Amino acid sequence: MNIEIAIAPLIEALANYIWPFVRIGAFLMVMPLIGGSFTPVKVRLLLAVALTIAIAPLVPPAVTQDVLSVAGLVTMIQEIAIGVALGFLVQLVFDAIALGAQVIAMSMGLGFAVFLDRARGVSVPVLGQLFLMLSMLIFLSLDGHLAMIQLLVDSFRAWPIAEGGLTLPVLSELLVWTAQLFIFAMKIALPAITALLIVNLSFGIMSRAAPTLNLFAVGFPVAMLLGFVVIFLNMGALVENVTSFIELSILKISQLLEM
Repeated sequence: MNIEIAIAPLIEALANYIWPFVRIGAFLMVMPLIGGSFTPVKVRLLLAVALTIAIAPLVPPAVTQDVLSVAGLVTMIQEIAIGVALGFLVQLVFDAIALGAQVIAMSMGLGFAVFLDRARGVSVPVLGQLFLMLSMLIFLSLDGHLAMIQLLVDSFRAWPIAEGGLTLPVLSELLVWTAQLFIFAMKIALPAITALLIVNLSFGIMSRAAPTLNLFAVGFPVAMLLGFVVIFLNMGALVENVTSFIELSILKISQLLEM
């Protein structure tokens, strides 16, 4: 008894899940919280498979491409680029927060107090880890992870599979958005930097008035203490800035989907 299995329909049905899986997997690779190296690869893989099973039936029908063909390779690159771009827009906000915290830590004299950031695999000041943990909690409290998944679903309607991928206007907007990194970092670090600058100028004047004063022994703890006081007093504004940054990045993604 011969058993014949139709391979072509099976491959076609599998292809309907492969392309969404590629975009979703690339998105989870750079998405805040989930994209960090502290999240096990198996967890990210299982989450990508689960989201693919849930999202694939909602994806509009696309042009069927052979996975092993040149067109299939081009489509895969396009899907990876789209997934990375979506996660990059929000991840950039967290990088800006880490950069602003690093500038504050250097000004306070805490540059030597570093901690391994497992999300990026580099050493960052402990103050940067504090700001990142706070921003991640705010991101979760705003249901940012759910909003990102919803935008991911919308991206399949705005940028269908195998239909061109990212356009030049979208890429130019992504490049412009990278400039926001320094603007966000400046807004985070400016209050503390201003206060510490005034302290350093005051100690500079004192050094002229009393040359024998050991400014290093006096100025180092004063600058550190004042830095912590400014951070504590500015915590409310910090939360507001982080909230507005996250909301602005999510809004930016929705604007790009409409282009």
